[in-house]
Amino acid sequence: MKGSFMNTHLGSIVIEKEVIAQYAGSVAMECFGIVGMAGYSVKDGLVRLLRMDSLTRGISVSLNNNKLTLDFHVIVSYGVSILAVSDNLISNVKYKVEEFTGIEIEKINIFVEGVRVID
Repeated sequence: MKGSFMNTHLGSIVIEKEVIAQYAGSVAMECFGIVGMAGYSVKDGLVRLLRMDSLTRGISVSLNNNKLTLDFHVIVSYGVSILAVSDNLISNVKYKVEEFTGIEIEKINIFVEGVRVID
């Protein structure tokens, strides 16, 4: 199954993983200290900042027993506390994605792939 499937009294609802990833990426970009999502090239071993239209490539969504697990590959601002940024990201994404989808989030993993200096 490619997404989350729910039955209601009015019918069935399917939420694709791509939709969840896009929403979670937009919520993450609102968080203080997050510069963007990171794309990792296995071939080159390089990390690059993804454009806004390809945020979902830095986010992995998996669904087990109707619970979500989200993996974020992010680039953070130089000089901010990575712990504070991570806590902020987790709390914002957990609240907003659960409200948006109606699906419980089991785990959010954050992989800091780089640091950027922001003017």
